[in-house]
Amino acid sequence: MSDGSPSSRQSRRATIASFVGTALEWYDFFIYGTAAALVFGTLFFPESDGATGTLAAFATFWVGFLARPIGGILFGHLGDRLGRKNVLVITLVLMGTATTLIGVLPTYESIGYAAPLLLVLLRALQGIAVGGEWGGAVLMATESAGQGRRGLAGMWVQQGSPAGSLLATLVFVVVGRLPDGAFLEWGWRVPFLLSAVLVVFGLVVRLTVSESAEFSASRETEPPVRLPIVTVLRTSWPLVALGVGASALGISAAYFTNTFLVSWATTALGVPRQTMLDVLLITAIVQFLWQPVAGLIAHRVGALRVMTGALAGNILVAVPMFLLITTGDGPMIAIALALSVVTGASYYALLAGFLAQAFPVRVRYTGISLSYQLCSTIIGGSTPLVAQWLLTSGGGSHWPVVGHYVALLVLTLGCVLALARRTGFERRPAAAPPVLANS
Repeated sequence: MSDGSPSSRQSRRATIASFVGTALEWYDFFIYGTAAALVFGTLFFPESDGATGTLAAFATFWVGFLARPIGGILFGHLGDRLGRKNVLVITLVLMGTATTLIGVLPTYESIGYAAPLLLVLLRALQGIAVGGEWGGAVLMATESAGQGRRGLAGMWVQQGSPAGSLLATLVFVVVGRLPDGAFLEWGWRVPFLLSAVLVVFGLVVRLTVSESAEFSASRETEPPVRLPIVTVLRTSWPLVALGVGASALGISAAYFTNTFLVSWATTALGVPRQTMLDVLLITAIVQFLWQPVAGLIAHRVGALRVMTGALAGNILVAVPMFLLITTGDGPMIAIALALSVVTGASYYALLAGFLAQAFPVRVRYTGISLSYQLCSTIIGGSTPLVAQWLLTSGGGSHWPVVGHYVALLVLTLGCVLALARRTGFERRPAAAPPVLANS
């Protein structure tokens, strides 16, 4: 439609396609984190002791985050110039291919040092794919939604993260019931090989969707920006910097829970592997069910109020959460994570729509991708590595880890408030995104 007003049918299709594709990509990304916590240290770094092997596995985990800004810049450029839809098809295929290949990768015992090197390469490809995926999915959903409903559309994209986590945890819960020998030999590969089947399903869904309505309308009135990354850095770099900080908890929390906490609980705290996987499954269910509720509340009272209130609440429950975790008791850990999820997910559900409104449509893909993926590199991907280092260097004390977690919360809250003030979030009319100066 020439005025950019999307039909409700197209809006629904765009939202569903964004949710499904994002869920599958996050599934691929999350299973790597769980495998890194449970088996990669043993299979790919067997010459290291337990703690060092875990640190090495977490370092390969971080490689995916180091590559994410590359994907954000590359696919952001293509998405801002050529459109959102085709880019999202490419990212889905790239992610599925890399993940499936990890599932057939020989271990150190078979090919020596080539095994961890190939693991790092495939992890980097995962990072490049997800670096381009998130921004495009957010824009496909929000730019195809009617005015006043873009926050809810963005919330459904954010549902892809707990859905992917839920699916990843569920698959690992099933294979985790295998005897240790079978799990180490072939069971851990099953979640990665399943990706090949899921990608086919995701492609069928995505190929039925039309291009984003707002992007199509923009192309009718003005030419694309030649180099979106240059324009963003020249005109909107403060927004990018604040976007990085505003995304801190949204990215780091999942990897703190699904990666660092799994390793800590199943080693130092003595929690059985299966118990911890069951706890993660419960946590993912709570997040998946709660995020739509948070989106509906925000639709009535305002997204900024919900985001800031949730972050403040998360700061209050941080210390009790860690005290419950250190009991080493499965139900207590489940309660601790549920407290964190209810507060953290209320903020995370609204993050996509919040960042999307900070940038003008012509460079929006690049702007939000750069913000989110730089945060993933600097803060999110390093979370398990930093937390494990703090725990190890502190002699096993959890208090340095608590301080790190609270610092991330304070950073996120401060940047959300600063970005909202700078962009006039919730004061400017929904139909009036920020103006791109000197484009």
